Amino acid sequence: MEIFIELWKAKDAWKQLPLTERQAYVAQIGPVMEDLIKKGVVIEAWGINKDETPFASDYDFFAVTKLPSHELLTEFEAIVEDAGWYNYFDQVNVSGSAKTPEEVIGKMLAL
Repeated sequence: MEIFIELWKAKDAWKQLPLTERQAYVAQIGPVMEDLIKKGVVIEAWGINKDETPFASDYDFFAVTKLPSHELLTEFEAIVEDAGWYNYFDQVNVSGSAKTPEEVIGKMLAL
């Protein structure tokens, strides 16, 4: 199981698009996500970052997605990039295999 976490905020290129163009861009996401869901992708959460979160990042939005394989994660990453997402949004990503707390702590201790 692969986990993909995205943090993003709008670039000026997005903010300057007319609303109708933003709506058209967002409308293309639905069918693509439906296809990925059929392949086993699970959207765990999308959200808006709360300003009052202690040590908050300066990104406005987040998404957490579970993918059944590394190959599907690679496909998902390519779809996002090919859609021109990064032209409109400043984004950072975190990904990796799901681990237990003990596995992660063991890795931390081994540093």
